[in-house]
Amino acid sequence: MQRCPWPGTDPLYIDYHDHEWGVPIHDDRMLWEKLILDGFQAGLSWITILRKRDHFIRAFDGFHPERIATYGESDVEQLMQDAGIIRNQAKIRATIGNAKAYLELIKEQSFSDFLWDFVGAKPKVNHFRTLSELPAKSQEAEAMSKALKARGFKFVGPTICYAFMQAVGMVNDHLVDCPRWKEVQEMD
Repeated sequence: MQRCPWPGTDPLYIDYHDHEWGVPIHDDRMLWEKLILDGFQAGLSWITILRKRDHFIRAFDGFHPERIATYGESDVEQLMQDAGIIRNQAKIRATIGNAKAYLELIKEQSFSDFLWDFVGAKPKVNHFRTLSELPAKSQEAEAMSKALKARGFKFVGPTICYAFMQAVGMVNDHLVDCPRWKEVQEMD
């Protein structure tokens, strides 16, 4: 299989590429979880987050925003001692704030509808042949970032939003020679 070259030979990364990355997601909670994990990735590689993802899920109560929104100082202190996650206080506090912002947003509309609106409710299909062609952000990601920040979200800059959009299938950035490029288009 001639896949995108970025996963290299790491079995976990290859599995992520072959089964998750770029698959359209419309479930509110799953989208929120991916956005939070992409925020934790800021300044790090995705494989670092991927290797810690199961522990993140346990540490953050299955990424249920209703639970995380109630976290207090003792929860922050406990998470700061947890070597299984990225122990960054600003990112931990942002996750709590983002849970509260998420709960406010979904009173008005689904998180999925809010996010997918930035791509016209349909995945944007790019036709890149090399990794060097992939952008770090897009106009849609900049608009998403601005809208999320206006709603009180943190760690949602345009680069994070673009990586998130790639991960959840809003943007198909598999290289055109990769079999997944066509496969993910048939999934939405």
